[in-house]
Amino acid sequence: MTRTWHSLGGAVTAALATVTCFGHASAVWIPQYLDPRSAGGQYSASTTAVSSTAWISPGAGTSTESAPVPASPTSTSTTGSSTSNSTLDGKYVASAWYPSWLASTHPPESLPWDKYNMMTFSFATTTSGSTLLSLDSESQALLPKFVQLAKKNNVKALVSIGGWGGSQYFSTDMATGESRSAFVKAVVDLATKYDLDGIDFDWEFPGKQSIGCNVVSPSDTANYLLFLQELRKDPVGAKLILTAAVGLTPWVGQDGTTPVTDVSGFGKVFDFIAIMAYDVWGSWSTSVGPNAPLYDACASTKDGSAESAVAAWSGAGFPVNKIVLGLPAYARSYHVEASNALSGGKLDLYPPFDKAQQPLGEGEKQGQLTADQCGTESGPSGIFNFNGLVTAGFLNAKGAVASGVDYKFDDCSKTAFAYDKSKSVMISYDDAATFAAKGQFIVEKGLKGFSMWHAVGDSNNVLLDAVNSALSH
Repeated sequence: MTRTWHSLGGAVTAALATVTCFGHASAVWIPQYLDPRSAGGQYSASTTAVSSTAWISPGAGTSTESAPVPASPTSTSTTGSSTSNSTLDGKYVASAWYPSWLASTHPPESLPWDKYNMMTFSFATTTSGSTLLSLDSESQALLPKFVQLAKKNNVKALVSIGGWGGSQYFSTDMATGESRSAFVKAVVDLATKYDLDGIDFDWEFPGKQSIGCNVVSPSDTANYLLFLQELRKDPVGAKLILTAAVGLTPWVGQDGTTPVTDVSGFGKVFDFIAIMAYDVWGSWSTSVGPNAPLYDACASTKDGSAESAVAAWSGAGFPVNKIVLGLPAYARSYHVEASNALSGGKLDLYPPFDKAQQPLGEGEKQGQLTADQCGTESGPSGIFNFNGLVTAGFLNAKGAVASGVDYKFDDCSKTAFAYDKSKSVMISYDDAATFAAKGQFIVEKGLKGFSMWHAVGDSNNVLLDAVNSALSH
């Protein structure tokens, strides 16, 4: 029996299956799940738990002009010890997460490999057994090709473990010395089997609930560091590129609320962290606002920005030259009446919106719900990939606002806003000017580079070329 959900990239079909890798055997739907860095991710209906001792076997760019991968920052702020023995030949990190569930329409061969020096395959997921990591059958078949193409193009190949919907058992995997050792072996075996250059840990909020059914412990952040230190002592782990996707503030401590004030230990084991400086404003907010503000000095409420996030992490002792800025190749939409959106024919910033009339996002249909692995169903996300804005008529093929659509660039947050009066829909998104500004910010702050969510969200490399060009100057 199957059921179909619709989200970014079109219809997603899930099967009613017996799942045992989540700690118990039960009949469940394995659908897509929403990832906070985009409009979504997906679990396959044929998820296979892969043991650390018994694994199941498992030139490409189309661009005519290439913005080169830029040279590295010259910052001398090098707090923290060296980690892996791999380098990027003195260049900025130019990376993206590859959404493996979209491979049928965006195979690895279609990626502009020449514009990157690192690419992260998403996702392997945690299970209730510390010796097990889960890769769905499609990923098992796809990952060897992904790695082969990456290496052919001199791009570092990583796999991301976790994600918004795949982090359910990180806490138990790292809870004890025994479970940490078993999880180290599972990670090392994953890297060895697929000849990976590195591992990305997408445990975004240790010590906090997140999706709704994660295992949580007050000791999550402390245990996370102990695990990473043990992984670095492993002969294979010592050579891996280790990265993490993180929120706007450092992870919480024992009280489950307050960010820890010292993350310098993590700076010694990670090659870098990627700050997910997006999803700052959305359908939960009190007004329309910037999805991914670079700055928030002019915001009606200070919910965070790239600038504040870098300050928070570096202020807690994480080396600034080991921070990568996460960039969104997607947009959020709001239902806004023209009387609130426009004044004197010009677009207003931070207008009120109608939460009850959430616009449909890319690939979504009226009345269809999305269910996560916790069993929670939700309505439309209202999210579009950047290239989806072109398809939907908000932007033209060059990424500029389409005819008949109002546009305003908020120079304070470096955010683009578009408004289609005929649909009463306002869009908050990063355009080429935003990516260029963030590239300049990376240079000015001495950051390590950028990572884009996700690798197939761009349109004709408009965003990617903008940030790479900014890093080159």
